[in-house]
Amino acid sequence: MASLPRSVRTTVVTALCCAIFVLLGAPAALAHDRLKSSSPAKDAKVSAVERIKLEFSSQVRFPAVALRTASDTIIDIGKAKVAGDTVTSDVSAPLDPGDYVIAWRVVSSDGHPIEGETPFTVTAPATPSAKAAPTVATTPVPEPTASASAPVVAQPVSPGPASATGEQENAGSLPGWIWVALAAIVAIGAGIWLQASRRGRPGGAE
Repeated sequence: MASLPRSVRTTVVTALCCAIFVLLGAPAALAHDRLKSSSPAKDAKVSAVERIKLEFSSQVRFPAVALRTASDTIIDIGKAKVAGDTVTSDVSAPLDPGDYVIAWRVVSSDGHPIEGETPFTVTAPATPSAKAAPTVATTPVPEPTASASAPVVAQPVSPGPASATGEQENAGSLPGWIWVALAAIVAIGAGIWLQASRRGRPGGAE
């Protein structure tokens, strides 16, 4: 390089210095804060959204968050709040199923504004499971015991030997007045027979 003219050497040194400056300045230009994560996440499918949460690689300032549908209809959400590297915004009303986009803009810690968009999808709400039938409390009924009263059913009683004999004796007996009449008839007959036998004897009274 010593054999080169002085003007050429100066040009080469200047070019090298510029290249070194550019290479050293490039990482600083690329070191702007970035979005690390979001809720809902990018291209996520969720059943509901109650709060939007954005987390950056460093502290950010002056956040602005907007929510719109795929047809660019703006959805009313709460004011964006920042706490260090995190930005939040409440979603007050339930979102209908469909595609949505979160548009955000913050000022990086190096003073440069950064912005971006995060799309996601709200799916149809889950079908509620069938409610179980209400259980009716029942009081257990105690089983009847041997001492519990039960209806008495009359059972036919077959006559015993004694009752059968009594019925037969009653069937064969005659009323008392018949016996008296028979005794009177026998007495009268006996008297007539005695009187007749006396008359038939010789020397008997007529």
